Amino acid sequence: MAGVQTAVALREQGFTGTVTLIGAEPHQPYDRPPLSKAVLLGKAEDSAFDVDFEALGIELRLGREVLGVRPDAHRLDTAEGPVPYDVLVLATGAEPIRLPGAEGVPGVHLLRTLDDAERLRPVLARQHDIVVVGAGWIGAEFVTAAREAGCAVTVVEAADLPLAGALPAEVAAPMAAWYADAGATLRTHARVRSVEAGAVLLDDGSRLPADAVVVGIGARPATAWLAGSGIALGTHGEVVADDGLRTSAPDVYAVGDCASFPSGRYGERLLVHHWDNALQGPRTVAANILGKPTGEPAAVYDPVPYFWSEQFGRFVQYAGHHGSADTTLWRGDPSGPAWTVCWLREGRLVALLAVGRPRDLAQGRKLIEAGTPMDATVLTDPARPLKAAAA
Repeated sequence: MAGVQTAVALREQGFTGTVTLIGAEPHQPYDRPPLSKAVLLGKAEDSAFDVDFEALGIELRLGREVLGVRPDAHRLDTAEGPVPYDVLVLATGAEPIRLPGAEGVPGVHLLRTLDDAERLRPVLARQHDIVVVGAGWIGAEFVTAAREAGCAVTVVEAADLPLAGALPAEVAAPMAAWYADAGATLRTHARVRSVEAGAVLLDDGSRLPADAVVVGIGARPATAWLAGSGIALGTHGEVVADDGLRTSAPDVYAVGDCASFPSGRYGERLLVHHWDNALQGPRTVAANILGKPTGEPAAVYDPVPYFWSEQFGRFVQYAGHHGSADTTLWRGDPSGPAWTVCWLREGRLVALLAVGRPRDLAQGRKLIEAGTPMDATVLTDPARPLKAAAA
């Protein structure tokens, strides 16, 4: 997404020079959200972007892995030889974290690429018994598809609750019931000791039969190939970009899952692994590559982060960024089908999670962008529009 959108944005903003898009995968560039939904269930063969690269004058070099970059020489190193550049945009995304000790074990799967989804599709079609390791966003989406396909699913989560790394316990707690409602078994406080062909063994001695194992324990920026380049990386291995998405190397930008950026809005550096970030950031990159007339400030990237997840028959949306010190307020009953959680900082809305309440999300996102002071009493009344809480 980030690479394609950067190339398209350059053309839309008037760039007339050569644009080359290099990718290690052999497939036409594709969108990822359908992989855990339509593609996985066999309702779509692929999710290729509807972009006419030839008409836009964008050269695709597919199935070509980049091995390294030499910023001082303005050159990429590939197995097929060097590729010179005037300006380079890093949009390598993130890669799934692998389960230690499970590499090479038959029947162990990841879900990140089109090839991953194609390998898992027949597993669902045969209605296998599946063990999912990790109750995060991707785990929940996969369980939803697997149950729709008629598979028996057991989810193993080391933390106390699903989404433990993303949401506070009080917010994640109602979501735990969604697994049982869907007919899946959720085992928390459960750590994997080992994986063998046909089974997952847990630390407590349990042995879970598994025709297939799907690992969804997180992702990390795909930046190992930058070792020795001199391009600054952060504590999570991400490329450290400035507020215009420039890296520490001249004429090199970074965008999407592989890069963090300083947020003036939230007063901290953000690393956002979500689709909307890969959609929005390229416009800033393109604008800064093209440059502004003398005297005009450069484009600054400081979005209200946004993502969505379709799971267990629910549409879950999140906008903003919250911290442990922010005030948590509820709109609606979390045991019901539709509710929202809001986070306030100094009386202003900084984030919200909306379950089945898309209007709350749309209105809340605008209130976050505007930094509007909120009336907490009105905000907690789910019968009133969220925008009515603007103080």
